[in-house]
Amino acid sequence: MLLSSAMQQEITSQQVAINSDMTPARFYEPLSDYRVRCMLCFHKCIIPSGMPGICRVRINHEGRLYTVVYGRPAGLQTDPIEAEPMYHMIPGHRNLGVFTASCNFRCKQCHNWHITQRGPEEVRALRYTPEEVVAEAIRRRSRSISHTINEPTVFFEFMYDISVIAREEGLLNLFHSNGAIAPEPLRAILKHMDGVVIDLKAFCDDLYRDIFSGELAPVLETLKIIREEGVHLEIVNLIIPTINDCMDTIRAMCEWILKHLGPDVPLHFTRFHPNFRLTHLPPTPVETLEEAHRIAREVGINFVTLGNVPGHRYNSTFCPACEEKLVHRVGFSVLANNIEKGRCKFCGHKIPGIWE
Repeated sequence: MLLSSAMQQEITSQQVAINSDMTPARFYEPLSDYRVRCMLCFHKCIIPSGMPGICRVRINHEGRLYTVVYGRPAGLQTDPIEAEPMYHMIPGHRNLGVFTASCNFRCKQCHNWHITQRGPEEVRALRYTPEEVVAEAIRRRSRSISHTINEPTVFFEFMYDISVIAREEGLLNLFHSNGAIAPEPLRAILKHMDGVVIDLKAFCDDLYRDIFSGELAPVLETLKIIREEGVHLEIVNLIIPTINDCMDTIRAMCEWILKHLGPDVPLHFTRFHPNFRLTHLPPTPVETLEEAHRIAREVGINFVTLGNVPGHRYNSTFCPACEEKLVHRVGFSVLANNIEKGRCKFCGHKIPGIWE
């Protein structure tokens, strides 16, 4: 897409000179007059020479596209895997999160806005090669590496190279995304992924455009591709009061998930807390989350949990067959795991996920 005047004005001051830190980018096509069309995400930015795309981190220099965040993570963060949230992947293990500056969305509720809504020149960066990231994960005794916090699509090349090396070293790979990546790069990265967490932010085109500066259709296509490729998928829906808390719409979303993805994709309803440009809104009432949970289970989704409500009953995972508690959680802490060899310890029902 051609950059809007607002987007153009936003990134005009972020022109970056080509230097040795910049790495050739993938997934773009050359156009006339030294312009390029980036093919990495749904924006398909047409970028003049000397300018970045909407993501701020992919720069056109004389008809060639470069990434300025390769090998420049804004942080390496160790957390329980539940923080992603990824609930069906070896509960309780240590995960190393990798993130850089910027994003291809402009979400008004973003709690990581100090990273995602700033360009690379505004965010302190470390220096790590892909090999060093994997070595750091091993040193910290992490069993997985996730690409998370900001939108990993914008550091695709760095994520890809890390994932190839991590798999060679026996680590699990995953990423947490807004789902707006284009199909070709998505299929390429999924070959090296064990799991993906997708934020399905709403089930309405207008909300995607107005609140998140995105589009719904590419996200739905991403969800279907991940299922087609057989990679473990979990979905997060942050429920924001007065924005996306309509129960009829939540029901329609759950029905779409059931029809196109099946009943076994874990669905996380997460509590909103005021942040960034939505500080005038209250936290999500727990009763709203509970009603969404009830609807999802009524529709037929087997694994539904509530996030950002530590100690709530539905922070844990239950067997859809016998209704016994499979994984007992309080916040990000796993207190009990009753899954044995991928099955419910109580009734033997097979539980989808990665358990060993």
